[in-house]
Amino acid sequence: MSENRCPFCGSVVLSQADRRRLALWQTLGKRFGIYDLPDDLTLSVVVPAYNEVSTIDVILERILQVPIRKEIVVVDDGSTDGTGERLDRWESQAGVKVLRHSKNRGKGAALRTGFAQATGQVIVIQDADLEYDPAEHLRLIQPIVDGVADVVYGSRFVSEGPHRVLYFWHYQANRIITTLSNMFTDLNLTDVETCYKAFRREVLEEILPTLKENRFGIEIELTAKVARRGYRIYETGISYYGRTYQQGKKIGFRDAFQAVWCILRYWWGD
Repeated sequence: MSENRCPFCGSVVLSQADRRRLALWQTLGKRFGIYDLPDDLTLSVVVPAYNEVSTIDVILERILQVPIRKEIVVVDDGSTDGTGERLDRWESQAGVKVLRHSKNRGKGAALRTGFAQATGQVIVIQDADLEYDPAEHLRLIQPIVDGVADVVYGSRFVSEGPHRVLYFWHYQANRIITTLSNMFTDLNLTDVETCYKAFRREVLEEILPTLKENRFGIEIELTAKVARRGYRIYETGISYYGRTYQQGKKIGFRDAFQAVWCILRYWWGD
């Protein structure tokens, strides 16, 4: 790029052609997974884990490979399958905090524990299974980094990436719950139940003292509370590598009914 300097302040002044090239690079760079991140940005990745002995090492390794300064806050939610013993090996790893519940309390409780210990400017939720790819963290947080969003949801239903074809009724329940949630929050989300949610730290600092849900109802509660406070919410498409119940999937139709109850409960008030 040609370098012309302002005669008054000495700062570089880009020509119109250079500005067009820069805008094109920024657009194409994001398209191909190249992101411009501040040097002082720290990402906190909160990982609730319950009976994930077969995947916990793999998911933590994948998170570590993401090219950004980060801390990992993993919460063992009373696992009984050896997950806790696997996490013993990670306690000495730099940038990894291992927190533990003495008994299983649910995803919502694990997230509250993790949020309270997260110190990064941006906080992302990452399930301990392999359904969501940590390589997409940078895409997920980019609207926050760009200053246009306070909260970003990674939607499984607006993505160009690969999606495993699985349960029809699970899909329909998800769409119904998302529609009901939108009706009561006046949002137009496509995937309220997604694991991938990213927040500015200040958002979670405000709502954390009000969070109550212990199980998967936390997804509805988080959505209702960021909507009520008027935070800027964006969605971005993500890939989804869903697993079967035989492979350890835990959410079920009981949780769908609980989600409907949470929609009504948190529409009424905090």
